[in-house]
Amino acid sequence: MRRRLRLLVALAVVGGIACWWWQRRQSAPNPASATATATPTDPATPEPEPTPAPGPFVAVEPAVRWVAPVDGECPSGFTVKANDNSGIYHVLGGRFYARTVPERCYATADDAEADGYRRAKA
Repeated sequence: MRRRLRLLVALAVVGGIACWWWQRRQSAPNPASATATATPTDPATPEPEPTPAPGPFVAVEPAVRWVAPVDGECPSGFTVKANDNSGIYHVLGGRFYARTVPERCYATADDAEADGYRRAKA
C-alpha cells in the first residue's frame, strides 16, 4: 500500500514538473519564427508620423489616489481613513472615525474601494 502511494506521489511530482516545463516552453517567444515572418520595409515609402492626441491634454499623469498620513492625521482634502490590517476605511462622521489611526488617506470612498478596502459597518 505504501509502495503504491509513493509511486503515485512520484508520478504526480514528475507530471507537475513536465506540465510546468511544457507551459514555460510554449509561452517563450521563438526568435527563429519572428525573423521568418517579418516583412521587409520598402525604403521608398516613408513611414507615417505619429499624430498627437487631440485636445489640450497630450500626456496626463494619473491622479493620486492616496497619501500617507502626517503625524497620524490625514492631510486636508483626504478625509477617508484606511487601515491596512483590517482592510476597512472610515468616512468623516462615522462612529469610529475619530479614534482611527490611518495608514492611508483617500480623497473619496470610491478610491479606497478601488484599492480593495471595504466601508466600516458602523
